[in-house]
Amino acid sequence: MQPLRITAFTATCAAGSGRADLLRALQSGTSGLKPNDFGREPLATFIGRVAGLEEAPLPLEFSAYECRNNRLAWLGLQRDGFFEAVSAARRRHGAERVALVLGTSTSSIGATEEAYSRLTPQGEFPEDLRYQAVHTPHSTGEFLQRSLGLHNAAVTVATACSSSAKAFAQGSRLLDLGIADAVVIGGVDSLCGSVLFGFNSLALVSPEPCRPFDAARSGISIGEAAAFALLERDGSGSGPRFLGYGESSDAHHMSTPHPSGRGARLAMSDALARGGLESSAVDYINLHGTASLKNDEIEAQAVAEMFPSRTHASSTKGWTGHTLGAAGALEAVITLLSLESGLMPGNLNSRQLDAACGPQVRLDNARGSVRVAMSNSFGFGGSNCTLLFAAAS
Repeated sequence: MQPLRITAFTATCAAGSGRADLLRALQSGTSGLKPNDFGREPLATFIGRVAGLEEAPLPLEFSAYECRNNRLAWLGLQRDGFFEAVSAARRRHGAERVALVLGTSTSSIGATEEAYSRLTPQGEFPEDLRYQAVHTPHSTGEFLQRSLGLHNAAVTVATACSSSAKAFAQGSRLLDLGIADAVVIGGVDSLCGSVLFGFNSLALVSPEPCRPFDAARSGISIGEAAAFALLERDGSGSGPRFLGYGESSDAHHMSTPHPSGRGARLAMSDALARGGLESSAVDYINLHGTASLKNDEIEAQAVAEMFPSRTHASSTKGWTGHTLGAAGALEAVITLLSLESGLMPGNLNSRQLDAACGPQVRLDNARGSVRVAMSNSFGFGGSNCTLLFAAAS
């Protein structure tokens, strides 16, 4: 694969709004997880909630897209000059040559949940939620395309927790095929009842802040996030590079990874092959690490089999929570911050690593030269995606 330039990137999540805030939280070990206060009957758990969304309506011109997910997307666009960077790319290439690929697992379903909870006596949606643009899985993708003024392809990827990692892969293919000259990659997912109560019904939600790879881990903490990157073949400046991706499908079980870690290993090895690198070149791996029992065990074993002991690996969900369809893009941004700063995060909240972990999985933050870094996103149904990045050259 021909390396692609990442000419802009940003993230907004519970741990920070914008890159500088997020990096400070990572450096200081400050978690964004708080006791759950979402919904009318909150579950006894911890969540990664982005503050201020209730007081941040969309601009009037986009009122037909009003919902929590699209508010979060709009907030995320305003950080780190990202909106302006896309505008500049649009001027360079033309609006018809800039594509959008968005990863999300729930889109604006929270608005649809609210509409059903407030049906009129006639069984209709309330008037303030009676707009078609919100009640569709492509709501946020369409909103982003219009708000950014883009006229190329706009694609929504919904493959559970791998969604916005796979958006990078799909964006790369659009560039390779000559369909676009630049691609906005996004991942946006917001808190909603379907997610909180759905994961709780599977007995996967922890009553405490999640503890990835801990011997006594008890499940996930759910968060929300908006994260974006701008990919170009020959972008201006000396930004980091996207070297490759690997995708696989376990086809083993709806909510449990393949017991041998076959899909995880295949995704990681394919990303390395596309990047033309050996595993020994990787300095840091941002692991999927949800703090669920089997996911962490199998991912740790796959990493131990493939990478040397010097590789530093960790999950950052102790800072952000599991942001579902946004996790791939959010953790790609964290990986890019590692390349920029030399910070290699540990596993926040965790106390004693599971015996399944090899020497690569670390409890504590570390610093060093990070030239090549990897990010894993492994979703329900065995949908796996690994991304490979390199520091600016």
